[in-house]
Amino acid sequence: MNRLIEFAGNHTYLVSAAVLMLIIVIVSELRTRIQEFAALAPSDAIRMMNHGALVVDVRDGTEFEAGHIVDARHIPLKELGTSAEALKRHKDKPVITYCESGTNGGTAARELGKLGFTKVFNLRGGLGAWRQENLPLVRGGAAGGKSARA
Repeated sequence: MNRLIEFAGNHTYLVSAAVLMLIIVIVSELRTRIQEFAALAPSDAIRMMNHGALVVDVRDGTEFEAGHIVDARHIPLKELGTSAEALKRHKDKPVITYCESGTNGGTAARELGKLGFTKVFNLRGGLGAWRQENLPLVRGGAAGGKSARA
């Protein structure tokens, strides 16, 4: 133990760098676990959709029109707080949020949780994971998607 203390005293920069790296790893792991707390794989999302889950696409309008999940409602992330009022009747219904990669979908899921939605989930990996499993997409704004006001 005395040698460890002596080493730390002689190599403060090295020990400081090691402690900093340890803190970075811990914070990174915690952030990942927080984002994954309510994440669904695409196959689980399909199961929930078949049982009446509401699907919310939080990407921008051009991305939504380029391709989205069937019957998804388009509510851009920056409008989620104001548009959530239109979703109030779905508060106790499962809600699945998604974006392109899963990051903004997780943010949207937490936001809806703060607004009182009880069963909110994020599509793990976002639409990229959906595409990777060769699942169907709808193109265009009016074909299968609904606006927040519908």
